[in-house]
Amino acid sequence: MTAGLEFSLTPEVLDEGTPEERAAFGMLSIKANGQSLTEGFDYYLDGFRTGPLVSAYYFAEWLAWNWWRLRWEPRPGGADWDMAHKMNAIGEGYVWPNIEIWSDGQRTFLMSRASSRPDAKPFRYVGATPVFVPSALFERAVDEFVPRVLGRLRESKVLDTNLERLWKDLVVERGDPDLAIRRRFEALMGRDPDAFDDAVVDDLLASRERLGVGAVGEVAAAMAGRDNRMHKAEDFEAVAETVGFNAAARDTLTLRSRGALPLPTEVPAWRLGAVAAQLVRQQEYLGDNKLSDEKLAKMAGSKTSLLSDDPRVSSDFSFALDDPNRLSSSIVLSPRYKVGRRFALARVFGDRLINQSGALNPATPAYTYRQKAQRSFAAELLAPFGGVEEFMNGDYSEDRQQEAAEYFDVSTWLINSLLKNHGKIERDESDIDRAFAA
Repeated sequence: MTAGLEFSLTPEVLDEGTPEERAAFGMLSIKANGQSLTEGFDYYLDGFRTGPLVSAYYFAEWLAWNWWRLRWEPRPGGADWDMAHKMNAIGEGYVWPNIEIWSDGQRTFLMSRASSRPDAKPFRYVGATPVFVPSALFERAVDEFVPRVLGRLRESKVLDTNLERLWKDLVVERGDPDLAIRRRFEALMGRDPDAFDDAVVDDLLASRERLGVGAVGEVAAAMAGRDNRMHKAEDFEAVAETVGFNAAARDTLTLRSRGALPLPTEVPAWRLGAVAAQLVRQQEYLGDNKLSDEKLAKMAGSKTSLLSDDPRVSSDFSFALDDPNRLSSSIVLSPRYKVGRRFALARVFGDRLINQSGALNPATPAYTYRQKAQRSFAAELLAPFGGVEEFMNGDYSEDRQQEAAEYFDVSTWLINSLLKNHGKIERDESDIDRAFAA
């Protein structure tokens, strides 16, 4: 199905309210990938509508104010995440659809849930299957919708509105490269524009040249809702010096068939990571066999000693950091125990393999496209599904999952997730929600 996203408004008459509210009143409809996200039962009409009667002024205002966070902030987020990503937080006396919107940087996700009460009035939403669209289409949909709302305001002689000011400011921000990257970092951190006067964003911006823009963005996303200490280039250098393991960047395995990697704009993150891992296994003649510590460390340009249990770790997350001349590298693994360290090393190695840019390769808890691709790469590299399926031989019990985890030297969580992703065992409702968030 062709991806698409459209916000539309069918004008209706409203006899009361502010001039802005009346000028942009009508039936709001949101369609994505061919399905309606706003359809529901209208109690007054006694029938179904493709959307509720609301003032699109407030929706456009919400889109303009939260544009940076909607475009860049992954899920889950900080304490005020709902206000920036859930439409039913708009308020103003209307029954807004229970739609969440967020992005992993490459794709925008829209989750439309049904009304919680079967007798909800005056409008009962039926919900829809969760969908995603390329984030470029989200930008286009907003860029088409907000000017249409502003046009309706001008036609009604409603000028100099807050929406007009917000939109003008946003256009300026998006057109200024330096300001745009600041706003992007703020959004990744779960912050509204200029909401804080601390120096954290300035530190991130100052670290771009040393660490790489993409990597610094990952660091920003890792800070959302968390008490991370590491956000400056000097922080990473100090931790690498204290608890890092030596590695040789030039000895790290490189893909001879990089041309076979799909582009991030073409596939979901899990697919990119899985393909990259499969290409590594093919290149190294690994089949579906267990990956030894020696082979994993060698591919990452290091030695097996870095996979041993390490109680001295003091890092917010795992990373590899090249020296300024790219002659040597240091690898820091934040998990203390071997199983977690294998997975972390596979993530760091996968990040270097896939991205090939910047001095820093961070493996963080965030759910950006880059981090999701890392997790998928690590899972497929350490426990390829073909090998797991053969090992389990049709027995998907918890005991057999534990045995598979011990054999492949991974966590039971990884085996369990792998079986759910391939439909071998059922997900519960919370699993489905988490999988879509990831």
